[in-house]
Amino acid sequence: MIRYALKCEINHQFESWFQSAEAFEKLKTTGRLCCPDCGSGSVAKAIMAPQVRLGGNAAENGAPERVPMQALVAPSSPAEAAIIELKKKIEKYSDYVGKDFAAEARKIHVGEAEGRSIYGEATGDEARALIEDGIPVAPLPFLPARKTN
Repeated sequence: MIRYALKCEINHQFESWFQSAEAFEKLKTTGRLCCPDCGSGSVAKAIMAPQVRLGGNAAENGAPERVPMQALVAPSSPAEAAIIELKKKIEKYSDYVGKDFAAEARKIHVGEAEGRSIYGEATGDEARALIEDGIPVAPLPFLPARKTN
């Protein structure tokens, strides 16, 4: 895995992980890489400071202990803050049904289960089949809590 600092043509800056440098290039050349703020497909690598690990104990070398950055940093953009709020509301007001999402959505749609807001996981084929059958679904811009570190 490789992490790149990226920026779009109007200078929105963001980071993303890629399987390899080749995977980044393939996504870029096929037009499947875009800015999360404005949707621009004109994305380029930005200058990024390397992370250098000192040998031995970091405290002995005078370096502070390494702490996960996500625990220390506020949302980096209004879009990220909005996604965090959306996730909180969905988790509060909806039932997580996990991998049973497609089956449960069908049951609700045909009246075999109580009508309520649900969220969960579905394969691309399951989601496509739900949409083709007129069952309203939408992808969420975050992972369920059980899938994050």
